[in-house]
Amino acid sequence: MAQFTPFYFFMAEEVILRFDEVTFEYEHNKPILDEASFSVRRSAKITLMGQNGAGKSSLFALIMGELKPKSGRVSITNGASIATARQVMAQEDLALTVQEYFAKAFEMEQPNLASKISKVLEVVNLSVPTDRRVGELSGGQQARLLLAFALIQNPDILLLDEPTNNLDQAGIDHLIEFLVMYNKTAIVISHDADFLNCFTEGVIYLDNFTHKIETYVGDYFSVVEEISKRVEREQRKNAQLKKQIIDRKEKVNFFANKGGKMRKLAKKLKDETAELEEDMVDVRQEDKTIREFDIKAQDIAGEIVKISAVKVIHNHEPIIKEADKIIRKRMHLLVTGPNGVGKSTFLRSLVSSKNEHAKILDKVRVGYYSQDFSNLDFSQTVFDSLSGALIEGVDTQAMRSIAAGFLISGDLMGRKVRELSEGQKGLLSFARLTIMQPGLLVLDEPTNHINFRHLPVIAKAIDNYEGAMIMVSHMPDFVKQIKFDDYLDLSKV
Repeated sequence: MAQFTPFYFFMAEEVILRFDEVTFEYEHNKPILDEASFSVRRSAKITLMGQNGAGKSSLFALIMGELKPKSGRVSITNGASIATARQVMAQEDLALTVQEYFAKAFEMEQPNLASKISKVLEVVNLSVPTDRRVGELSGGQQARLLLAFALIQNPDILLLDEPTNNLDQAGIDHLIEFLVMYNKTAIVISHDADFLNCFTEGVIYLDNFTHKIETYVGDYFSVVEEISKRVEREQRKNAQLKKQIIDRKEKVNFFANKGGKMRKLAKKLKDETAELEEDMVDVRQEDKTIREFDIKAQDIAGEIVKISAVKVIHNHEPIIKEADKIIRKRMHLLVTGPNGVGKSTFLRSLVSSKNEHAKILDKVRVGYYSQDFSNLDFSQTVFDSLSGALIEGVDTQAMRSIAAGFLISGDLMGRKVRELSEGQKGLLSFARLTIMQPGLLVLDEPTNHINFRHLPVIAKAIDNYEGAMIMVSHMPDFVKQIKFDDYLDLSKV
């Protein structure tokens, strides 16, 4: 059973990381932490939990020293070393070779770098030539490379930001085994509940509404259950207080019209009512789930996608193999295969019209969810990004309503896309798909970065979509919620 604990729980043994009343905000108008305090002991395996946009990645940046608190103190015991495996590969690293990329992990040239690279690639179960460009690797291979980059530094504190994104099941299983056996401190951000439950010993919970920190002891599922029960208790308390407040206000209005002592009683009741209103609990907002939604399909008929062959990667070399697939309206195709076989490359080439072996029917509106959000213009505001997806018949008011259903509130509309968390970028992408009503949906790892609470809603919308669809996903539980009419296994074609 999970147990809520004060911040000092993680101080039970040798402390390696401590936050003492840390306050942090962006530009005086976006608070992230408000006097947050917690400690993490050496060798602990901790999950950092919170809603998309709550500031989890910012907390990692504070630990790394990349951001500075407005007040309070972040303490690292005895200069413990820290390394992080980030969510996505930096654009400037894509042109580097694998060897050049690893060289960036060290301030000084390493005479035995090749040996270190070989060992760390074995740890993450990745086999790629070290002269291969990082940008030529698949999303799953890049995910393993990001982890290897952190591990090669042999840090005392390992920070993992969505490490299962783009990993196939074999990669996830390998990562779980590594974390269970890992004898140093690890703090993990992930929306993969099953993955987290395999190794989590406790949870640091970042409340998106109060910007406070709570800490819990127990496995991940127990913590989620405990938080859910606390929300229910808060809601019941509010309902009781609301009933009392309404009753008191009615009495205040009645006695206020009387004279003498009755008027004094009305004032007394009014003061008590104000105290009750102050006792109302701020029910945490980060437990909100997106509204149910429908992605309407463009009314178009015919052979929407025709695939005659696919390029697959075998032993790090491309091979063209025949494939005979035709996708029409209401047909859903699932593309499968291990990391590195070429699934995302296939989808990108199809959407960009650069695939000579696969063609999309003219005049089809294509809705593309890219695993790295490369189809979004990061320099645009959120409002302009949504406006760019508008079609005839959908006005700005409807656009705002759709966005609100994806927890994209009015205060986010003026922010740049680059300022959003990865999870918020994912929800923005789904809002755009809903607005544009595509004839073809192309979804590349649509669960990446998305809070697990939203996934059943998204799976239902995708399953109900009546246009043509091609999807890649490594999340079996998500895939099982969607009916597919055909399959393309790139490892077997």
